[in-house]
Amino acid sequence: MKNYKTIEKVVTSPLVNMGPIRLRQPLPTQGLENVDPFILLHHYGPYAISEFNNPFDLGPHPHRGFEPITLLFKGEQFHRDSLGNEMTVKAGGVQWTTAGRGIIHAEAPTKEFVKRGGDLEGIQLWLNLPAKYKMMTPNYQHLEDEQIPKLFSEDKKVQLNVVAGHQKEIFGNITTQTEVNVFTAIAQEKGKIEIDIPKHHKSLIYLLEGEIVVNAKQVLKKGNHQMVTFNTDGDLIEFEATEKSTLLILSGAPINEKVAQYGPYVMNTQTEILEAMRDFQQGKMGYLY
Repeated sequence: MKNYKTIEKVVTSPLVNMGPIRLRQPLPTQGLENVDPFILLHHYGPYAISEFNNPFDLGPHPHRGFEPITLLFKGEQFHRDSLGNEMTVKAGGVQWTTAGRGIIHAEAPTKEFVKRGGDLEGIQLWLNLPAKYKMMTPNYQHLEDEQIPKLFSEDKKVQLNVVAGHQKEIFGNITTQTEVNVFTAIAQEKGKIEIDIPKHHKSLIYLLEGEIVVNAKQVLKKGNHQMVTFNTDGDLIEFEATEKSTLLILSGAPINEKVAQYGPYVMNTQTEILEAMRDFQQGKMGYLY
């Protein structure tokens, strides 16, 4: 008998303001502080980027104590950081930064993309690090779409992109610090797939576009209920698309540690937050101009 994870919560993805940017934030949201180890999920765009409209130009800013991850669905972004990395991520690509003890980075649509114009859409995900890794050496990983292993449903109507972790016998190419799965999926109408998720993992599905039915019970629609979280009781999740859909599937072993967060820092205590602010001001996270 198949053992499906039961649904814990169904939440909306309200629009919030971040400076000049308006984006969707299903995590954290009312009644849902985190899905440990995932502490923030931002869905930005699609924005019509042009020389006359470019709100998503994020100048140099620091991070410490977690892993900020960008999954790009449309457009192009240029990443640069205090480690000396400079990389263009294109649609279907991923940039995975391990902030560790501290990194400064900046990201914006590429100049070429701004000049020719087009839609920009992506997911910004914050993955927590356990206390023992919070002060590790920072690192940056980049994958282009063709470097991300693909898995197809039996009906060939669902493409599952294995960014990190594994599904069946397919392993993602991102080196992770913790036990975690990060998948994206593109489903055609009536496409159906079962996904193996370890019983102890906290997990969620976020819908970017379309409409799906989860575990033959819960309907997720764009602009309505867009994210579902699951209990740690089964080892399978199933979804079927009722129209062409794009979605994000996340799971991870919970860290179960106290979280202290302030702006771009995610630590375990307020003292550590103050130390992070001081270290940034003293240049101990490097420089980026």
